[in-house]
Amino acid sequence: MAHTRDTVLSAAQRLLTTDPTASMAQIATAAGVGRATVHRHFASREDLLREIGLRSLDRWAEGMAIAGLAEAAASGDAARIRSCLVELVGQYVEDAETFGIALTDPTVINDPALKERAEAYFDEEVALYAAAQEAGVLRSDVSARWLGHTLHGLLVAVRDALVAGDVARRDAADLVHSTFLTGAVAR
Repeated sequence: MAHTRDTVLSAAQRLLTTDPTASMAQIATAAGVGRATVHRHFASREDLLREIGLRSLDRWAEGMAIAGLAEAAASGDAARIRSCLVELVGQYVEDAETFGIALTDPTVINDPALKERAEAYFDEEVALYAAAQEAGVLRSDVSARWLGHTLHGLLVAVRDALVAGDVARRDAADLVHSTFLTGAVAR
């Protein structure tokens, strides 16, 4: 049963990234199951999107942990902070295609529980950007929150560019790295 649920979620994530308006029937077809099976696991499209939102938040937390965000921010060390930023951006770009729907879907971004958790993670990132500004890694003439919103916008852009075929998957992380770290570099 858990395998079928994961299959439906994975298929939904892929399909909704390329077609955000896909119906439950289309998601069922993409998952290779019947509509009734999808509805056994998710009573509504909103429930399915909420679960995708939870998964995306889990990956966000995992990405921050893998990159050592809290430790890098606390260190104040420019090299460590820059390395963390590179790792973090790489993690996010890797996930942008899979969890891309969670970046912009109103059901996901307006759900109170998901929103609260997302805001807490965003605040953790902002602390890293502030530390990066203090260490001279990122420019300090804009707010750390603005840098966070900028990275979010770049992730939406890379998701859309990958879906449209405008960017090769192998080039995506480098494009976001160079745009963010050069465009946001200390002056």
